[in-house]
Amino acid sequence: MPDAEAAAPPATDLLTDRLMLAPPPAVETAPLLAVLRRHWGLDGILTPLSGERDRNFRLLPPAGAPLLVKLAHPDEDPAITDFQNAALLHLEQAAPDLPLPRLLRPRDGGTTLPHPATDGRPCLLRVLSFLPGQPMTAALETAQARALGTLAARLDHGLAGFRHPADRRRLLWDLREAPGLRDLLPEVTEPALRDLAAAAVERFSTLGAPALRALPAQVIHNDLNPHNILVAEDDPARLAGIIDFGDMVRAPPIQEVATACAYLVRPGAAPLRGPAAFLAGYRAVRPVPEEEAALLPVLIATRMAMTVLIAHWRAARQPENAPYILRNMPGARTGLAALADLATPFLPVES
Repeated sequence: MPDAEAAAPPATDLLTDRLMLAPPPAVETAPLLAVLRRHWGLDGILTPLSGERDRNFRLLPPAGAPLLVKLAHPDEDPAITDFQNAALLHLEQAAPDLPLPRLLRPRDGGTTLPHPATDGRPCLLRVLSFLPGQPMTAALETAQARALGTLAARLDHGLAGFRHPADRRRLLWDLREAPGLRDLLPEVTEPALRDLAAAAVERFSTLGAPALRALPAQVIHNDLNPHNILVAEDDPARLAGIIDFGDMVRAPPIQEVATACAYLVRPGAAPLRGPAAFLAGYRAVRPVPEEEAALLPVLIATRMAMTVLIAHWRAARQPENAPYILRNMPGARTGLAALADLATPFLPVES
């Protein structure tokens, strides 16, 4: 069984973490290709990809499937990169049928190699398989949301026995850090949106935080947003994979459910139809007690509020990366408004 999680300390000091506001490192492609040839036996064409902290490239070899080349930010704790690598290696054994990236080891048998950014600071370089598909940008139908819930539960089941020295990291995107984000409310210049975010944070502080502190915890993905869920290019209704394990934490699994469901709320008469379908799919694999399911509207709204607050804060300080940072803002705005119209924050979620 997962172990109980202690209360997370306030998030205020996380706002001073320079890594949160640092752009991805600059890396020259020619030297990078030389290292890939020497240590991985790989060659091909490197195409830059977007990223929040890491510098990412798509490597297209002369023959065979494309690969993902990732360079961690120089300020990233090496233990966090090792945490991600260890989780993927664990899942390769514990859940080999899951559609996840696979780590390609260099010739020395390790997982990463240091590689300098253009400023000379070392980045941890690794290579992974590049999953086919495209981000889940369209709204999911009920059957797809249920399938996504089942896939998420299979992932959490695979991670249930996994431990790592860095799995108790503090992360600004951890729901339990939400009360410390009140300081970011002035960053939201639109009064109505600011009020919605403030109300969601207050509800979480009163109702959600105490409940989460009492629940058992395990390692979770913690960022099942549409950009990290792939669908088949020829059939957007078919799920193709899960990517980006950079926000993993040890937390109650209901936090995994809430984070994913925050991107499934739709305006209208039944805003929780998508989350309810997701929950039903999740419950087909793993149990979710009714008292935890009843927390979902509060937790979902909290994730949306965090998206609003953190994105506004970061985009104002990283205008060059603002489109990437603000990519989930429209859904968070409409979702918060939809949830605010519910009669009670503890609206039961049908399975």
